[in-house]
Amino acid sequence: MSREFQIAGRPVGPGQRPYIIAELSANHLGGIERAFAIMEAAKRAGADAVKLQTYTADTMTIDHAGPGFVIEGGLWDGRKLYDLYREAHTPWDWHEALFEKGRALGLAVFSSPFDDTAIELLERLGAPAYKIASFEVVDLALIARAAAIGKPLIISTGMAERDEIVQAVDAARAAGGRDIVLLHCVSSYPARVDDSNLRTIPDMAAQFDVQVGLSDHTLGIGVAVAASALGACMIEKHLTLRRADGGPDSAFSLEPDEFARLVEETSAAHAALGHVSYAPEASEAAMRKLRRSLYVVADMAAGEVFTARNLRAIRPGYGLAPRHLPEILGRRAGTAIKRGTPMDWALLATE
Repeated sequence: MSREFQIAGRPVGPGQRPYIIAELSANHLGGIERAFAIMEAAKRAGADAVKLQTYTADTMTIDHAGPGFVIEGGLWDGRKLYDLYREAHTPWDWHEALFEKGRALGLAVFSSPFDDTAIELLERLGAPAYKIASFEVVDLALIARAAAIGKPLIISTGMAERDEIVQAVDAARAAGGRDIVLLHCVSSYPARVDDSNLRTIPDMAAQFDVQVGLSDHTLGIGVAVAASALGACMIEKHLTLRRADGGPDSAFSLEPDEFARLVEETSAAHAALGHVSYAPEASEAAMRKLRRSLYVVADMAAGEVFTARNLRAIRPGYGLAPRHLPEILGRRAGTAIKRGTPMDWALLATE
């Protein structure tokens, strides 16, 4: 398994609770004050990082309405790619203020770059990690450029076939990338729960020898909690102030109280994994005394025979274990015994 590493001082790895990323994306709705408010909400909810997306409409596509340039079906049906990206992008002149806000909050801030100019900007701002978006997993040159910087590299695998993931990981490693996280992802918006195939997470970790997490576009937190129980080291989820406010990503984003539950429940799922154990826990010690054991349930005279009428397996657990009942039935009491006495070998008459 790939080694544990850190993002802005926070350890990431199988021994740590999941690293929780709040995806800002387009939920700022064009206002930097709203972006600040989402960052503050992320901090209160317990997120480890806020992730931006660093692009412009012109670095993503061209302004064109021909075949392929207009979305067909789904959440953004009928939208031109150029218009969607123009609406959704985070202005580059906000980035410095957003990074400063993160430092003031004690919250890591990094981004998904979409071209070399974005990487150059993020490097000037001291981004502690880089994220390759699912749609860019086939852009091996971009992956190599980000990996060559030497910081942790997170690669989302939505839509990718296994060979494409192999190529992406190989490109990152060939460029010097060491601390790589693959995020299992279903790139539909919102994603169906029954498309999640979370058993891929431990298999991906074994096949690629990297840390594996989840970029989650389903509604709610159940899929993320289940992923944590399968060993996901990182969870990325979109955060908005109110879904009712709208925006390109609002339908599959969490509100702050939901995000707080995500942090709490994924941490609990990780803590519950523990280790393989067939021994009672220390916390169970008191309860062990409430298990069934053998008790004399009727007054007995010396020499009286033990029968199912006067000896039973009941709670609490201070007598002999119930498995000894067949060995005792038919034998005689060595002394008078009061009802409610826990059974002990010393109570038997000497044969």
